[in-house]
Amino acid sequence: MSRFRTICALALLALALATTGAAAEPVFPPGLRVGLEPPPGMVPSKRFTGFEDPERKAAIVVLDLPGAAYQEAEASLFSKPQTEVGGLSRRAFPFNDGIAVLATGIAQINDRPLHKWFFLATTVAGPVPNLTAFITVEVPESAHAIYTDAVIEKALKSVTFRTTPVDEQLALLPFRLTDLAGFHVRQVAPSGSVVLSENADGGLFKQGYVVVSVASGGPSNPADRPRFAQNMLNSGPVRDLAIQSGETMRVKGMPGSEIRATGKDADGAPISIVQWLRFGGGGFMRIVAVSPAAEWDTLFPRFRALRDGIDNK
Repeated sequence: MSRFRTICALALLALALATTGAAAEPVFPPGLRVGLEPPPGMVPSKRFTGFEDPERKAAIVVLDLPGAAYQEAEASLFSKPQTEVGGLSRRAFPFNDGIAVLATGIAQINDRPLHKWFFLATTVAGPVPNLTAFITVEVPESAHAIYTDAVIEKALKSVTFRTTPVDEQLALLPFRLTDLAGFHVRQVAPSGSVVLSENADGGLFKQGYVVVSVASGGPSNPADRPRFAQNMLNSGPVRDLAIQSGETMRVKGMPGSEIRATGKDADGAPISIVQWLRFGGGGFMRIVAVSPAAEWDTLFPRFRALRDGIDNK
């Protein structure tokens, strides 16, 4: 992050250059911590996280990434050869919450110019930690008179951050959590997974935690499901895994299985594990709950309550 730290030294200058006066409210794509004021004519997209003008085929794609993703994205903008975008220029760019890197250039798509902007920023302090914002903008030549450089850069200067909108993220999941059983939501992936833990903070793997995820596929033949379930559990990062019991059962009224096991975490501390699989709808749900061995008797009933409180949408 050395390059980013260097341009952060320009923060005071950026604040002097930033647009003053009252600003309109930024629009946040559902579930994202990154928002902006989209240019007139662009609306929230139903196809991707960002904004678009479907008629003119102009788009702003907003990615909300972990802070660690910054270095890889920075290397892509500054170090790797750029073969798809011609005339690429890069510069420090002031925006509402600080300083970013902005790269601009023109690509050729089917022999037609496509104007592109790449906006990259990470948080180094403040109420929104561990965030890399990566925004790409694409405007065909035919729409460039409307979405000019000035219009797009005005939108990018309005970029702002918010704390994680947990309720919005949960609403995007393909399932509904109706009973958290006292656990705290720690991370949500709208593609279909959620991580919960006993406490709202602290090391995730040093307390009771639950991972709920869904995936397509899975064995269609019920006879193959026990082996499938065991292979899923064996793939986890657990040392000295020892299966204690396994049975076919119905989970929330659907075909499924339960496996209980013991093992050790990365530091060698004993843990207890339960995995439930629930099959149906062309895929399966996986619920893995892990507890320090000494807390198993207390946490297991809560793991089961959380499991029974998961409904399909």
